[in-house]
Amino acid sequence: MSDRRLPVRWETERLILRSYNQDDAPWYYQMSLQNREHLRRYESGNVIMSLSSEQHTRETLAELTRYWEQGICYFVGAFDATTREFVAQVYVGPFSAKPIDFIIGYVAEHSHEGYGYVSEAVASTVEKIFSHLGADQVRIHCNETNVRSRKVAERCGFQLLKVFPEERPGPDGRLSPCNTAVYTRLPDA
Repeated sequence: MSDRRLPVRWETERLILRSYNQDDAPWYYQMSLQNREHLRRYESGNVIMSLSSEQHTRETLAELTRYWEQGICYFVGAFDATTREFVAQVYVGPFSAKPIDFIIGYVAEHSHEGYGYVSEAVASTVEKIFSHLGADQVRIHCNETNVRSRKVAERCGFQLLKVFPEERPGPDGRLSPCNTAVYTRLPDA
């Protein structure tokens, strides 16, 4: 854990990126219900998939807020700057302390997929990871068959490091073999 933190809010040309709070629970829970089928294949372990009620969502968001405040990890909500609609989420977590290495993950809200919001949110978040968290490297791990996720990594300046076999929970919750593509990016990329 470090004294450095991501800012709780920042903007890009089209997006407002910010931490969540408990007041987000009603729409966040509804969004989770509407996106489960969309996320089931590649994101079965995502926090969005685990929410069971609005109250559970409120408790989860309170926990995510504590994580942010303590610098443990960050769940960044991306919102259209004009409409204020939720469009994506970016996760930032520590991967190693030496070198200072962070891992990010991301999901698009299904009705906002294909508009470049995820790429814009990831690019901006990666800049903040380098400038505010002092990262030496940022990495992305994604399923080798997740073409959309891989394209985001490539558009945001990440380089494919390797592809390796592992097991991940599938849509049915059982572990199944898959190949994971590992991308990395250095500060000057």
